[in-house]
Amino acid sequence: MRINQILSGRTLKGFMESEKSGGLVLIVCTLISLLLANSSIGQNYLALWDFHLGTHSIAHWINDGLMAIFFLLVGLELIQEIYEGELSNVKRAMLPISGALGGMLIPAGIYMFLNYGTPTQSGFGIPMATDIAFALGILSLLGNRVPTSLKVFLTALAVIDDLGAIIVIAIFYTTSLSWISLGIALGMFVLLLLLNKKFHVNNMIPYIIGGIIMWYFMLNSGVHATIAGVLLAITIPFRKKDEKCMSNRWQHFLHYPVAFFVLPLFALANTAMIIEGNWDQSIGEPFALGILFGLIVGKPIGITLFSFISVKTGLCSLPRGIKWKGLLGAGMLGGIGFTMSIFITLLAFNDAHHINESKLMILLASLASGIIGYTWLNYVLKKEKIKNIED
Repeated sequence: MRINQILSGRTLKGFMESEKSGGLVLIVCTLISLLLANSSIGQNYLALWDFHLGTHSIAHWINDGLMAIFFLLVGLELIQEIYEGELSNVKRAMLPISGALGGMLIPAGIYMFLNYGTPTQSGFGIPMATDIAFALGILSLLGNRVPTSLKVFLTALAVIDDLGAIIVIAIFYTTSLSWISLGIALGMFVLLLLLNKKFHVNNMIPYIIGGIIMWYFMLNSGVHATIAGVLLAITIPFRKKDEKCMSNRWQHFLHYPVAFFVLPLFALANTAMIIEGNWDQSIGEPFALGILFGLIVGKPIGITLFSFISVKTGLCSLPRGIKWKGLLGAGMLGGIGFTMSIFITLLAFNDAHHINESKLMILLASLASGIIGYTWLNYVLKKEKIKNIED
């Protein structure tokens, strides 16, 4: 989420509490969904998400419709970061950019190494993502021992990570294209840009209507419909140091509905799966190993290694308060995939077996990453605190 907003109008403490609450809601929704799906009413519960409203199921409307709002919020936060936040200064931005790049390439590389040439190689994007709500929620459990600079680094890294996931979705998970629908969607994008940049329209109604039209034609183009949310965010009027500009107002308005309605619904709909008695046998399959090793091992290695290279080559420097052990801990928390990882799973695979087992591996890897990251940072920060007292 927005770094300067965290450090100014809304305190970092308030932001962290909000992310912690959002993460807890996601955990509760996931547990409820898994319990219901594997209870005596499991078939009825699964049928609920498959129930069709018009031409699509409820789950489809959530994944292609409501999640566009999530991507809109991600886009708005990214624009904020580029103009005013951690990404507004090139040298300062290079550390989270490098970390995010490593945190995407290394996990994807591990997955491809294990799955190249198999029917599941399309899942390479699954271990590339970090779930900001869960990661910051775990970090907040460590209290005020965590340096502010480490929290800012993890936040900026997760935002860049989201951008990377969006690019991957747009490039690699687009199937057949309808050039007419895509042309209309992009034409609407250009029109909204003109309304903003040339005609300086600050009324939100044209952007809402234009965004819906763009989403509809993007849905029918073959490019995933949620990309329309990011494109709409780019067209929304933004002014530096103006908390009342339309972009900032939309962020304030969307933050809680996304955190406590859109993402919980996404979690409920997409963790509604029956866990078979022999689920553990899937752990040995290449796609499962790719997800597990990609998130648990690839994420911390990629984030730390690429950050280290950037610092040693002079592209950037470690912010005050961050030490390499702490940055490694942040990398471990980067292995918490969940929302974006599950979202990419739905695009990567078509059959129920690979989708359900991939979701289960994502949950296991995210749980392991959260526990490992928390334990490591708790040890490192406690040791540093004792050392500071002795000094």
